[in-house]
Amino acid sequence: MTDNRLTKLSLAIGLSIATTAAMASPQTFMSSRSFAMGGTGVAIAHPAAAGASNPAMMAAEHHDWSDDFGLILPSVNARVADEEETIDQIDDIQDNIDRFEELDKTTSAAEARQTAGELRQQLNNFDRDTVRVDAGLGIALAVPMDSISVGFFTNGNLRATVRGEFDQDDEQFLADLENASTAELIAADLDRDLQSRGSVLASAVTEVGISLATSIDLENDSQLQIGVSPKYVQLRTYQYTQTVAGFEDDDFDSDENETEKSGFNLDVGAAYAFGSHNQWNAGVVVKNLIPMELDSAANRPTEKERTLELNPMVTAGIAHKGDFHVVTAEMDLTKKEAFGYEDDTQWLALGAEFDAFRYAQLRVGVRQNLASNDDNDGIEEDTQFTAGIGLSPFGARLDIGALVSDADLGAAIELGAAF
Repeated sequence: MTDNRLTKLSLAIGLSIATTAAMASPQTFMSSRSFAMGGTGVAIAHPAAAGASNPAMMAAEHHDWSDDFGLILPSVNARVADEEETIDQIDDIQDNIDRFEELDKTTSAAEARQTAGELRQQLNNFDRDTVRVDAGLGIALAVPMDSISVGFFTNGNLRATVRGEFDQDDEQFLADLENASTAELIAADLDRDLQSRGSVLASAVTEVGISLATSIDLENDSQLQIGVSPKYVQLRTYQYTQTVAGFEDDDFDSDENETEKSGFNLDVGAAYAFGSHNQWNAGVVVKNLIPMELDSAANRPTEKERTLELNPMVTAGIAHKGDFHVVTAEMDLTKKEAFGYEDDTQWLALGAEFDAFRYAQLRVGVRQNLASNDDNDGIEEDTQFTAGIGLSPFGARLDIGALVSDADLGAAIELGAAF
């Protein structure tokens, strides 16, 4: 058995999806600026990021130095939550299985019995421990114009969860080995006999689309922007369960573990700029107007078939902006259902950006999950804190973000241009 199988598995899932198109999951993709500002963007997104946040913002007023052209190439973000060091536990369990199998039972019977006892305790501790990995990738181009603003985007997130499942039959089997005779120890084959499992659930949504937006002048110099993003969407799920001893990272993406579905969908958004200097901006977006569903592949008696749901999501926000600051708040008006070992999410978020003469930006944010998760058994998603910086000399951009919570650590980086 190889070391760090689950680490390699998480990477392999990402690489597999990345080779076909931009990665995604039911969690909405966000730019690095949005990532650093608590996931906000509905009322503040720059043109290049509008396709991911609110297409109407592509036609909104921005700084003179950022409203003629926008490019993201690329934007990458990742989060990891591993409260119980699940991956390290897998490594230790596999090391002990190897150790037991390699022992000469005739001369080291006592050590073999001790190893069986250690394995029994390890597998009990491993039960229901979970690691969650999120990874995002996005590319976008926007050309705001006086009549119709046009953009292109391909973006999204991957979410993979890996969980330990202790089989009760292993409790008695290993307890018996702790007091077994030499002959019984020699006959034992842990690769064959142990039934405790590692289970992988992963979901992905690939999006490729265009954004169209326009601005309408209203009374009192206020403005209304409307936008639409027709897009092609591909859903994927991976469901792979294997004994801890037999877990192979090359098997997770075999045809029998994968399901796939594709179709067209639509995002629509609006933004309203108001105030004496249009310093206030309100935005709303409805993403994925056409509901889509995809069932996972349950190929073992112990597996439960799960449904990946891509339902319409409504988010509203408001922002106050000036020459050197942006402060915004937004809220999901609908709940996103969990897939796999995770929580439902419905975010309330606050974000702020402070600008230093256009060349540097400091960003902070916080968001709180409002969804009730009493019935879910995944890693908790509760309060998350974010921060980041932006550097934008001579039209080039480098944005960096970070995220931390009781369970998660995350980071984002983005290269681009705006002028």
